[in-house]
Amino acid sequence: MFAVWSLTYLFANICGSVVISVLGYESADLVPTWVLGLSALTLWGPYIGVLLWVSKRKGSGSFVQDFALGFRAQDLWGIPLGIASQLLLVVLVTLPFRWMFPTLFNEEAVEKRANDLFDAAQGGWIVLLFFIVVICAPLVEEIVYRGFIQHNLSLAYGARISLLLASFWFAAVHLQIAELPGLFAFALVLGWCFSRTKRLGLPIVAHVSFNATALTLMALTR
Repeated sequence: MFAVWSLTYLFANICGSVVISVLGYESADLVPTWVLGLSALTLWGPYIGVLLWVSKRKGSGSFVQDFALGFRAQDLWGIPLGIASQLLLVVLVTLPFRWMFPTLFNEEAVEKRANDLFDAAQGGWIVLLFFIVVICAPLVEEIVYRGFIQHNLSLAYGARISLLLASFWFAAVHLQIAELPGLFAFALVLGWCFSRTKRLGLPIVAHVSFNATALTLMALTR
């Protein structure tokens, strides 16, 4: 599992970096939203492709079944869960780190990535940003980190250890130290939802709501 993820992660990031470079940007640049969308496609496409292969070679052949892509009406509870996680959980978890390490975890550092994404979106490109951040990112990330990684870790180490490992994995891979505590706490919520329901419906809805709340806050404070 780790080898599959690592190789895919390396390949996907190389592809994303090549796309940004070919278009004349640096990885640290504030790229336009259409470039972000194109690089996201090169990042997420390999993951979905590899998991489709895993499903056919190692699973039942049904992507939906193998990665627990089930939805029920009660999964709509993920909407208030995601909102509460964004407005309360992340703030409360980050607060002690802000007191202890004010330079690393100040408000500007925690919100920098979200602000950069929003600032790069102009006019109608906000619709594309919404699609990438609110729809695509939660769907792909939940399939990878809960449906694939947490599920496989639970087979080897049990529910509690897999929840902790997959949550830290999810938070760390975002490569933003200022966001790490909040993302880890939120990932624990998502992982608990998956562990309890054995489906991705609830964590996907909660993740969508979490990201949508962040974008809405960005829009309202501009």
